[in-house]
Amino acid sequence: MPRSRLTYCGVALTLRLGRGPLLPRVVSVRYPDGYRLLLRFSDGQAGGIDFAPRLRGRSDVFAPLQDIGFFKRVGVDEEAGTLVWPNGVNFCLVVLYETAVGELAPTG
Repeated sequence: MPRSRLTYCGVALTLRLGRGPLLPRVVSVRYPDGYRLLLRFSDGQAGGIDFAPRLRGRSDVFAPLQDIGFFKRVGVDEEAGTLVWPNGVNFCLVVLYETAVGELAPTG
C-alpha cells in the first residue's frame, strides 16, 4: 500500500494512503473577532481557540501573527490538515484539536 510522510508537532508520521489520517483534520476555519478562530474538524467536532495568549510577546516566527490583519489571513493547509498563515507558520494539529474541542484527539 502507498505511504505518505507527514509531520505533526515535529514528529514524522508515516501514513498508509487509503486508510485516512490518524487524527481528525481541520476542514474549515472562521475568524469571528480579536485573536479567536472557530475550527471545524473532519470528525464533525468544532470549537474555538483564543490565540492571544499564544502570540503575546512572541519575537520568533509567530511574531507576524500579532498583527491582526496578518492573523486574519489564516487558512487551512489541505495536505497537513492544520491551520497555516502566508509566512508558512502553522500550529500542531493535536494541540488545535484538544484546545478547540476540549478532549484528547482520537487516533487510529
